[in-house]
Amino acid sequence: MDNNKSLIKTIAIVILSLIALTFIGLFVWMLIRYNDVSSDVNGQIITAVNAAVDEKTMELETEFAEREKEPFRDFTGPVDYGELSFEYPKTWSLYVASDASKGGDYAAYFNPIEVNAVSNNTINALRVTIRDKAFDDVTAEYQRYVERKDSNLSVEAITINGVAANRYIGKIPNSDLNGIIVIFKIRDKTAILQTDSMLFESDFNTLLETVHFNA
Repeated sequence: MDNNKSLIKTIAIVILSLIALTFIGLFVWMLIRYNDVSSDVNGQIITAVNAAVDEKTMELETEFAEREKEPFRDFTGPVDYGELSFEYPKTWSLYVASDASKGGDYAAYFNPIEVNAVSNNTINALRVTIRDKAFDDVTAEYQRYVERKDSNLSVEAITINGVAANRYIGKIPNSDLNGIIVIFKIRDKTAILQTDSMLFESDFNTLLETVHFNA
């Protein structure tokens, strides 16, 4: 009888020990899982906070850069060439390559901080050319590029200072650049305003709204 009681007691102790070990194992497993989940949540929170900070920083930097462009400067071209004028950011530099004082084409370049060396494949925020050539002749040149089979240049009609103009978007002829070109008639000449990169699209569109000239 005593042996049976002792055996039952032993079995009970073993069962209780196994149950205790199981609960301890579950507790340890849950604790590990909690720490993993907690670490993951904390990591996600830190990542989200860093992303929000980065986004806000970029937003503030963009706002600051936009404010730095003001007040805008006034550009005025040659009187004999229709006195083309517009406003441009004060953070842009201007380089007049050809002032047309002795006739020919007028050419000027604009870019933030400093104008880049001028070539077909260097980017400047704005190129201003007043060609001593008829509007129809100049647009015919660009139309040939638009009609090419491998063309990535599209054209649409717009109005600048109350005058009909052509707006070209895409691959700039004779270059590897993608930008915007606006062409319009000034007296017996043709004005060409071009931005070499879509990064300047907003500034370019804002500038176009301020264009004036003597037609």
